[in-house]
Formats: sequence, C-alpha cells, structure tokens
Amino acid sequence: MTDTFAGGGAAPEQVAPWWRSAVFYQVYPRSFADSNGDGVGDLGGLRDKLGYLELLGVDALWICPIMRSPMADGGYDVSDPRDIDPLFGSLELMDELIAEAHDRRMRVTMDLVPNHSSDQHPWFQAALAAGPGSPERARYLFRDGRGPDGGAPPNNWPSIFGGPAWTRIREADGRPGQWYLHLFAPEQPDLNWENPEVAADFEQTMRFWLQRGVDGFRIDVAHGMAKPPGLPDMETVDTRMLAHEDSDPRFNNPGVHRIHRGIRRIMDEYPHAVAIGEVWVNDNNRFGEYVRPDELHLAFNFRLAETPFAPDSIRAAVDNSLRAVTMVGASPTWTLSNHDIAREVTRYGGGAVGQARARAMMMLEMALPGAVFVYNGAELGLPNVDDLPDEVLQDPAWARSGHVERGRDGCRVPLPWEGERSPFGFTTGRPWLPIPAQWAQLTVERQLERLDSMLSLYRMAIELRAVRPEFAGPGLEWYGSPPGCLAFRRAGGLLCVLNATDSPIVLPAGEVLLSSAPITARKLPANSTAWLV
Repeated sequence: MTDTFAGGGAAPEQVAPWWRSAVFYQVYPRSFADSNGDGVGDLGGLRDKLGYLELLGVDALWICPIMRSPMADGGYDVSDPRDIDPLFGSLELMDELIAEAHDRRMRVTMDLVPNHSSDQHPWFQAALAAGPGSPERARYLFRDGRGPDGGAPPNNWPSIFGGPAWTRIREADGRPGQWYLHLFAPEQPDLNWENPEVAADFEQTMRFWLQRGVDGFRIDVAHGMAKPPGLPDMETVDTRMLAHEDSDPRFNNPGVHRIHRGIRRIMDEYPHAVAIGEVWVNDNNRFGEYVRPDELHLAFNFRLAETPFAPDSIRAAVDNSLRAVTMVGASPTWTLSNHDIAREVTRYGGGAVGQARARAMMMLEMALPGAVFVYNGAELGLPNVDDLPDEVLQDPAWARSGHVERGRDGCRVPLPWEGERSPFGFTTGRPWLPIPAQWAQLTVERQLERLDSMLSLYRMAIELRAVRPEFAGPGLEWYGSPPGCLAFRRAGGLLCVLNATDSPIVLPAGEVLLSSAPITARKLPANSTAWLV
C-alpha cells in the first residue's frame, strides 16, 4: 500500500498508487446478503460478510448505488445523493461498514450517478412546478416540442431502455407543455452539465462521501454527461436496447472532458482516492482521452467481457485494451462481467464447458497488468438465470420494450450462501428474485469445503497475484504457442498459458504455479489456463 490506509497523506512517488493493480469486488447490494429478512440485500448483510471478502483476498469494494432512490432502475435513479436509502440501511451503518472494511485492509468505493437524477429529486419536482425558461428547468434539459402544437419530441433520440428519449409534461395549468430528455428511463431525467449549479452540487456530493472515508467512486455513464450543441437528430436511429456506437451523438461529446477535469481537481485533494469511469467508447484514441493524467484515474474497458472464448479474439482484446491506455500512461482495467452483462459461465457455453472456460479466463485476467473487477457471484461460477418468470422481472428494459427484451435481471439473481434449499441463507424472507434450486451445488459454504471449487481457485489466484514478484511490470510479451492456444509473459517472469482447444497440450518448461484444471504429465487440459514461473 502506498499511503495511510483510511486515507490522508500523499503516496511516495516511487510506489504505484494502490488502485493501479487492485482487485476490486463489485457488490450489487440488493443481491449480496440480506440482514433483515425483507428479501433485499443491504448494508447490514454486506457488513456481516466482510470476513468472507477478506478471506477472498480482494483489495477494494465497489458498491453499486445505495443512495435514496424510488428504485425505478435499481437505484440508478437517485433522489438524494447524500443519504442512504432505508432499503439498504442508514448513514451510520455506512460509516460502520467503511470503518470495518478499512480495519480488514479493504478499500471502499461506491457508485455516483452524475448524468441524471430521479424524477422524484427535489430539483426535478421544482422544475415541473416552475415555468419554461425558469432557473429550475435550466438544471435539466427541457425543450419545446416540434410541430405546430409542440406535440413531437424535440429530436429523434431513442432511450437506451427503449422508446423515445423524451417525455412531455403537463404544465401547472394542465396544458401539454415542454419535453424533458432522459437517455435512460423517464424516471431518470438528464441533468444539464452546462449549468454551474449541477457541477457545484456534484462537488458537494463527492466531498460528502470522501470526508466520510470513502476511497473513491465508480462514475456511472461517465461518457454521457455532455450533450452536443443544439441536440441534433441522429443520422441513423439505433433502437436496440442498451446499444450505442462511437458515432452516437448522445454520448462521448468533447465537452465531457472539461467535466472530468473538474472532477479530477476535487479528487486530487484526496490523494488516496480513485475515480473510475464507466466509458463505453470503442476508439482507442477517444477512450484514452478519459484517462489522461488530469481526468479519470481508471476507466472500464469492456472488450474482454465482450470477447468470445477464442484465442485470436482474446489476444486482440488484450492488445487493444493495453494500447488504449499505454499512450496516455494510464493503467488498464479488466472485467469478465458486471450487473449489465450476462455472466461469463453462460457466455462461454454454460454447463461444465462454461465453468471450465470461466475458470481459464479468470486466470488469464488475473495474470494481466492493471486493475481487475470481479462481479459478485463470479467467484462462485454462477450462471445467468435466463428462465426467470415474467412476473418477477424488474429491469426497466422489460417494460419499456413491451415485454420483448428481458433485460438484465438474469445476472442479478442473489448469491447462494449456505444450506441445501433456496434461498440458501441469502435471506430469511422471500428473495427479490428467485434463486434456482440447482444452486445448492454452488453455495459459498459448499465451495469453501473443496479445493477444486471455483471459489478456491479465485482465492489462490488473488493471493498469488498479490504476493508473487512474477506479476510485476506494466506490460506483457506474447509467447509462441500451438494453434488454438495463447501465451504471454509478464516482465516479472510469469508465463500464462491458455489452452482453448479441445485436446490437452504439453506445457513449456517451468514450474507450474497454479492451473485451472488438474495437470498430468505436464499436459494442460482443454479449456484451461496455467501459470508458470
């Protein structure tokens, strides 16, 4: 570690900041652990399980939204960014969680949502009550509609969750009025970052949490806060759910970098803390702009999570991710899944093959330089649950698509902790999403008893990554390998070998440090990875 653990003084220049190579554990709070029996995970449940996370060996937590919210989008619709929603606990409980995590030598980062607020936020309620052209409406993106009666949306933008990105309001006198922009659900009106009040309020929010001991933030939709002048129509309207490209005018506008430079000036007053951006940008040059020395510390690169289990594709994703940050001197980030992406076991084929490939890819990911993000449940090898009953689905994409797109609930099913019957110790009540009965084989309790479990493999990989000098150095060198395989060497001497074929391969010379499957006669089985030194 490079500084006092709970925050404070600057790190020695010769030692890299803690976040450059940290293993972050993403906690989706409502699905992690429930302490009060209401079926929804909470901060009390997370605090109760800190010993488990310490045992896993992670360096930091990333806690998804826990601020006050009507929960139209799982907490990403925030009505008060400087308070804890009672569904999850209280500020006092958050303070206790931060203190105990620090005692266990784990950092705590949390989600912040700057692109939009809840429609129940006092600001938006005031904007509805005020008239067109008022200071209250200037905090959001209200516009007159098109057409003689203003009955058409101001432009042709679709919402990421389906349907138009505009909703028309009724004015105080009952007449049809202006439209407001919401790139996501109607309950999530976009804030106007051209308004200095918005930046000032976000600064207040950042300081509020940093002064409580939080070690940084994951910034939601970090590529979306700046909108193009005049809000022009899209040339090609892409109505696919959760989709956008680099040419999409709704995102990645140049003005966003001024916003991030302002955020970074605040973060630099807290040298222990980190700002991590959710940045869906494909072009390497444009992606790299977000992690220049005066902007974000880290940015999520999702290429590995979007890559099939094929060595050429994996190598291309790794090379691309490294190039995107090396040109600006930043650190890469790696993840195989999160709360918006189907779980890797399912993406890699499901069943025994999906499990084997997920084990192999985890080891490849952990061998790469940079920071790693583990989504809760990945360490248990949980698959996606794609057969949830229609009546339990809660993702706004389900309703907004007219019950066509099932949304992201399948990767958000609560974790199984112990016992033989669902809900496996997650709650004493009824879980907010049902937990499959077959997950009895995947509980934390059962996997801790087996050295060959996914959980045990994660624990060993994280420990070796933390203590072995062979993982040192910022880059890697590709190593000759048979067709269908992949190998690279780290500057510190670690050799990582992935066998993506259907048959065993003979390993090169070296001591096997760890493997994702048993090795016999120096042969690495199909769909597996080995580390050698």
